[in-house]
Amino acid sequence: MGKSRRNRGAHRRDPIAKKAVKPPTDPELAALRESKILPIVKDLQNADPKQRSTAASAISSIIQDSRCRKLLLREQIVHIVLTQTLTDAALESRAAGWGILQVLALEEEADFCLHLYRQDILSAMEFASKMVSDKLSSKDPVPAAEKSLLVSITSSIISLSSALAEARDEILEAVANNAAITSLLFSIVVHGNSDEGLAALRMDAMACVMVLSEDNEKLAGHIVAQHQPLYETLQVARKDPSGEGVLACGIIHNIFVSLQGQTLDHNILDDAEIIPTLSKTISTITPASSSTTNGHGEGWAKPFEYQSLALEIIASIGTSLNSATDEPAPDSKRSGPADDEEGDDEDMGDVVDDADPDDSTADPPEVSEEMDDDEMHADMDMVTGADDDDAQAGSIDDVPALKALLAHALPELARVASLPPSDQDTLRLQALALAALNNIAWSVSLIDFVDEHNAGIQSAWRPAGRAIWQSVISPILASDTADVELATQVTSLAWAVVRTLGADTPLQADEHRKFITLYQATRTSPNMGAAPEADPFQALGVKCVGVLGQLAMHPAPVALNREVGTFLMTILSSLPDAPAADAVEALNQIFDMYGDESYECDREVFWKDNYLKHLEDILPKAKAMVKGVDKRSQGELRARADEAVTNLTRFLAYKRKHKPQ
Repeated sequence: MGKSRRNRGAHRRDPIAKKAVKPPTDPELAALRESKILPIVKDLQNADPKQRSTAASAISSIIQDSRCRKLLLREQIVHIVLTQTLTDAALESRAAGWGILQVLALEEEADFCLHLYRQDILSAMEFASKMVSDKLSSKDPVPAAEKSLLVSITSSIISLSSALAEARDEILEAVANNAAITSLLFSIVVHGNSDEGLAALRMDAMACVMVLSEDNEKLAGHIVAQHQPLYETLQVARKDPSGEGVLACGIIHNIFVSLQGQTLDHNILDDAEIIPTLSKTISTITPASSSTTNGHGEGWAKPFEYQSLALEIIASIGTSLNSATDEPAPDSKRSGPADDEEGDDEDMGDVVDDADPDDSTADPPEVSEEMDDDEMHADMDMVTGADDDDAQAGSIDDVPALKALLAHALPELARVASLPPSDQDTLRLQALALAALNNIAWSVSLIDFVDEHNAGIQSAWRPAGRAIWQSVISPILASDTADVELATQVTSLAWAVVRTLGADTPLQADEHRKFITLYQATRTSPNMGAAPEADPFQALGVKCVGVLGQLAMHPAPVALNREVGTFLMTILSSLPDAPAADAVEALNQIFDMYGDESYECDREVFWKDNYLKHLEDILPKAKAMVKGVDKRSQGELRARADEAVTNLTRFLAYKRKHKPQ
């Protein structure tokens, strides 16, 4: 007879029951837990509603203390609040419970917001949002004490919505798609100023809508089509260079970018119409203001906060300028050259793809020298990067945002970027101004100024580009700054500006040697030249190579071209010691510098200094460099190194064929 089956579920633990908590080993924490934390947690679950409300209020007052917060988390305070406090019959308890979660979301890491989301916090927020909206919109007057609690709950919902949205994209989408939460936010933005209790929450609500509307076509369309009072409120608010005005500009910018190019039943403001307000805002930044104004206002009412936001919005506008020219905008966190050169990568795709994709050591394909002149010239067009894919914009009136930036923002950006670094706030504002200038300059650099159709844009940009060089780039170079971040930003800006100005760059005597010195510093101090692991082409060394190559482009003086050419050849000759990204950029600049035999420097430098022989000697080293790059862990670097070496074989074949007699 078989054994009777034991009831395996008889002693199974309740999956949602509170787990036993081990006391901390630290004596002080253990004493704090016994004297303060355990009694208050016990009271939070007391049958007496007054005890529960008192405990919830007490927890909300001590939870900002890091030690108390960690101990409360150990006691599973989140589970208790979610399952008991937020459903308490007493409004006081619920308000305190929401306050507890708000503080935890602000003080803990983003993973905490993910935990809340997985605990279905949005359902609780939806229910609370509906309750608050119903009570506040009721025709019956709300008692003052109850109104205060409703405002407190609303404040917590707004704060939690922002924190959740910033934690992860999927959570942002879920919050933006929750009609109860967004309706509450919209209502506060529209009616906040008419309600004394909600007025203090209006800017936080606007900030939350700004976060939710970024790159959100669905929500942007919803606001424009179904919430006209909100959009009209934003249109009025965006004229004021204050915290509310800048936040309104941020939402309007997000809506414009998300819906750009769509046919709509409603007119929407474009970026050109918010740039004057943003420019007025940053015009209030002065060398002494960053520290003195920090004491005025709280949150978004603080000048430093909305000044920083104004600079960030202008930087975003700078990256979206290319949308008007049907050209992809450079990422605000990238310098732009990688995006610009990706068009060249596509032209080379057929050649690069001939290599076995699974063979990480395959040599780039050799290029036959048996080509006629037409084929050879077509090949060189690919090597040097033909301009066919450059942005086609037209006159300055065709890019109203750029026109507004030139008229209003650029002088203020250049001024802020040149402020003396008196404190951390000023350094932060200076960095933001440089980022905005970078984005604008790189977007302009994608416009094909060889096309006479774009002469109007070039004419409008040229004095601005020269002013940026003279008032921002030259002074920072002259200061010999030891700030690596600042040096990287200004070098990136210099690269973009010289691409747009060419020979019209107001280069001062020996100024190019500052970039050579800067590059050499990156080699002697590895930390100085470090770049984000994901993108080695953003290293300071690569940017130095890029700006020097552009400064040496035709019609640069022969002496300058020779000095830069020698510098680039030295980098390549030092392979395999030179960083792969530096070598790739050096090759690309050489292709551009000597890609046309009609250039004076081609004859006077390339051939007289025997660059052909040097490059032939470098080719095996370059191939070895490619093999040393792991295509699995450094895919972009490997692809671009493959392309550069393929281009080098083409370049050599072309130069041999066109050797001067």
